[in-house]
This record gives sequence, C-alpha cells and structure tokens, in this order.
Amino acid sequence: MNEPLILRREVQIAAPPSTVFAFLTDPEKIMRWLGTDATMEPHPGGLYLVNVGGQHTARGRFTEVIPVHRLAYTFGWDARETVPPGSGLIEIDLIEEGDGTLLRMTHSGLPDEEERASHEKGWGHYLARLAIAAIGGDPGPDPQTSS
Repeated sequence: MNEPLILRREVQIAAPPSTVFAFLTDPEKIMRWLGTDATMEPHPGGLYLVNVGGQHTARGRFTEVIPVHRLAYTFGWDARETVPPGSGLIEIDLIEEGDGTLLRMTHSGLPDEEERASHEKGWGHYLARLAIAAIGGDPGPDPQTSS
C-alpha cells in the first residue's frame, strides 16, 4: 500500500488573523467564498460540514482550535470512497505578517496522486476566493458551483 500524500499551500491575505479566522469558522462568512451551506462547531470534537460549490459535502470534526492562530480538523467527502469523511486532516496556521496574514495549510491523508492533484487545484481556487472575501471584496459567482 502506498503512503498517504500530503498537500501544502500558503497564501498571503491582506487582513488580520482575526478576520481570516472568522472566514474559516463562521458559516455565513464561509458561504461567501467556499460553500453554499455550512455548519461549524469550532471546538475540539465539533462538527465541520460544508457543501462545497453546491456539489459535494465535506465533513469532519475539529481536533484543534486556537482562536485566530490555528485550526485543525478531520476531512473527507460524503459519498466518496477514495476520500471518506475523517480520512484526511486539514491543519491551518495563521501567521501575522505586517498588516496581513500568512495562511499556511497542510492537507494530509490523501490516498493517491490523482486525489492530491484534485485537492491542490480545489484549494488553490478556494484560497484565492478567501483572500478576496477576507478583505471585504466579492469573489463573484463560483464557477465551480452547480447551477
């Protein structure tokens, strides 16, 4: 069996960590950049549930929550055998840099290169939308959303 793969991404966001943290944990804010519906219980053991792009439901449980600095949660997709709920781990660190935030994300537990590449594309798309939304901008309609 192959070793699970890891994906790492960084994005600079021109907003303070407290703002970025809110856009990662507040369901109303999440729907501005990531999903069409969200339920968040940002405490260890709490539910992470997001309908991403109106097409796929991501589900997990928070494992670590350090307000404005760090989030970690299990991750996977409902009805997707290759990446089921709880099969992966997302770790997000928010590092204050000047007037902004460096978001450093690690997604571990991906089963193969195809899933790693797919998630890398998805994270790139949605983290770019987050960077716009967190500064008060409108990332516009999500082209990944089903009609």
